[in-house]
Amino acid sequence: MEVYSGLAGIPVVRSSISYIDGQKGILEYRGIPIEELVEKSNFLEVSYLLVFGKLPSQREYDEFVCDVKNNLQIDSSIIKFLKDIPRDTHPMKVLQSIIPILSAFDPNRDVLDEKHHYSSLTRLLGQVPTVIGAWKRISENKDIVEPDFRLSYGENFLYMMRGEKPEKKEGDIFDKCLILHAEHTINASTFTAIVVVSTLADFYSCVSSAVGSLSGRLHGGANERVYYMLSQIEKIEDIPQIIDQKLKNKERIMGFGHRVYKTHDPRALIIKRMLQEISDEENRLYKTAVEFEKTALERLKEKKIYPNIDFYSGVLYSLLGIPPSFYTPVFAMARISGWIAHCKEYLKENKLFRPTQIYDGGHNIRYIPPEKRG
Repeated sequence: MEVYSGLAGIPVVRSSISYIDGQKGILEYRGIPIEELVEKSNFLEVSYLLVFGKLPSQREYDEFVCDVKNNLQIDSSIIKFLKDIPRDTHPMKVLQSIIPILSAFDPNRDVLDEKHHYSSLTRLLGQVPTVIGAWKRISENKDIVEPDFRLSYGENFLYMMRGEKPEKKEGDIFDKCLILHAEHTINASTFTAIVVVSTLADFYSCVSSAVGSLSGRLHGGANERVYYMLSQIEKIEDIPQIIDQKLKNKERIMGFGHRVYKTHDPRALIIKRMLQEISDEENRLYKTAVEFEKTALERLKEKKIYPNIDFYSGVLYSLLGIPPSFYTPVFAMARISGWIAHCKEYLKENKLFRPTQIYDGGHNIRYIPPEKRG
């Protein structure tokens, strides 16, 4: 037997949810190019597409949006729980702990029932942004901002975070960012979700587990580290030296390279264009990021390593007033529909995950009493 570390290159499911061609830089959701969805659709419509396998009719879309907005409010007991958590707790820890509690308010708890698939999706899409916004305000000792049902999905989230209504353009750009993060085949957090659902745990448990997987710095936490890396650069002229030193020390350059893409990450190209739309060219962080990318591409040209979505997303979020510690929770908020889509799909031919191992320990070892141990 052979061990495949990290399951690299090992298919574990058949899926029709999303497709990646890493050599050509192609990403599709249900066969639709990501560029087309970002240009013509919105996050809630894309969420419906991912989970239910088709674009909704106008009636289905209107009902879906209405059901999500009807779930924007969170119970007062959740607010009380949030207020009792130490203020310096990372938002991802808060989110992971709150999501299973949200299941208590969902009457549809049978994971094999289609009603659970719909209700957990609409409830989580509605309530997770409110939980994130509430925790941001609580952690800063500020009053919680109640959701505004009149605003779009993206606008409402920024409003709950910032306490002031954003410009429509800001809400639209944030909504597009959510589309870009909504799904990406079988990555670590998605695999976590389907392993959990294979036990017939409910979707809240699956999403909570996926949030835990996403919190690691090799997965969802990368954009936060990119932001800090760029913020610590005092002079743009120091960038070549900084990159050369990292390469000399064989350090990973955060925001560059991808396990799947061997060319430009199409999501990174889209985020960079959106960043150009709202950024002042004199913005220090933006200028630093542009120069860093230019220099890094020159140094990494032979290795064919390119920026991924994490490189520019943190810079964009900072311009939208989102603190670095909330970048990964935003990622999680966007990925809810992708996680649920894969859980729903896997249940069609569910088989409990039970991998094996190659044992390399000893045998027939005698127990030694405490008084005789060296």
